Amino acid sequence: MKRFKPEEARHFAARLATAAGVPPSDAEILARSLVDADLHGVSTHGVSRLNIYLQRIQKGLIDPKAELVVERGFGSVLTLDASNGLGQVQAVKALGVLIPLAKTNGVAVATINHSQHFGALSYYCNLAADEGMVLLAMTNCEPAMSPEGGYEAFFGTNPIAASFPTGKGFHVKIDLATSVVARGNVIAASKKNEAIPQGWALDRQGQPTTDAKEALLGTILTMAGHKGYALALMVEVFSSILSGAAVGPAIGSMYKDLDRPQNVGHFFCLLNIAAFLDPVEFRQRIDETIDRLKAGKRRPDVDEILVPGERSARNAALNALRGIVISDETLAELAQWSKDLQVPFDCAEVKS
Repeated sequence: MKRFKPEEARHFAARLATAAGVPPSDAEILARSLVDADLHGVSTHGVSRLNIYLQRIQKGLIDPKAELVVERGFGSVLTLDASNGLGQVQAVKALGVLIPLAKTNGVAVATINHSQHFGALSYYCNLAADEGMVLLAMTNCEPAMSPEGGYEAFFGTNPIAASFPTGKGFHVKIDLATSVVARGNVIAASKKNEAIPQGWALDRQGQPTTDAKEALLGTILTMAGHKGYALALMVEVFSSILSGAAVGPAIGSMYKDLDRPQNVGHFFCLLNIAAFLDPVEFRQRIDETIDRLKAGKRRPDVDEILVPGERSARNAALNALRGIVISDETLAELAQWSKDLQVPFDCAEVKS
């Protein structure tokens, strides 16, 4: 595994995006979100995704200079149009619009249409938690998962996420796909020609498979059977039906449909903790809850009870020091973009 300094990787990713036509300030937003995913150990949503974003920009499928448009407003409720821009950029800008509204009114809600894949939801939830707020976020995505009982892909992995500020030095972070596993893990296995575990996916004939390539042609299974199916449908309604974005199979595939936009939908509900109780009291209460959870009786093979977000926060602190991992496949893609866009690859490998 090769590791690189996060700040160098971020600067390089931003320069590539800028060379591809993204305004410098927006390129920095994109690069920060990608490297943050790598820092937290979610490499499936990190710098590895830059290749496909740049491809789609070059093909005219993503507008690198798109403006975020307020289609309609009703008090603290907004319908936003991402204008086929970069998902990460438009999501951060949407959050920037919602925060002042939530500070004034206690809550602010937005749907976002005509967007793209926008990486890890927890990134935006953590940004909100940094501001003393709670963001409940959902997004639909390209078809990958069938309804319970079927084997034709309809839903994306349709994740849902929220982060809560604490006094422990990390946010309690819940970020989960409604599928049994995030599709990015299957994509990563496919790139490496590795098998996937039994129980993750079905092939094109609806049979269980451990072949990652067959899984990508078939369907990922829902989390907890019918319960995951119900949650996926809920996310689809909030993110897409409510927003006016594409629904189910109408969403363009980021990798396969290189002839049309994706039109992904997102749902953001931002809560100002101060509207409910004193933020200091909130932190005290959540810290006490964390302490009680961690003090509980442990199973014989468990050294420590962790709370959601704790492991990824540790990963981020460690990777900030030792560097983020970039796979050989991603390095080859970045080297080609470096050549094509005439942007020097000046990231030095961190030696252990």
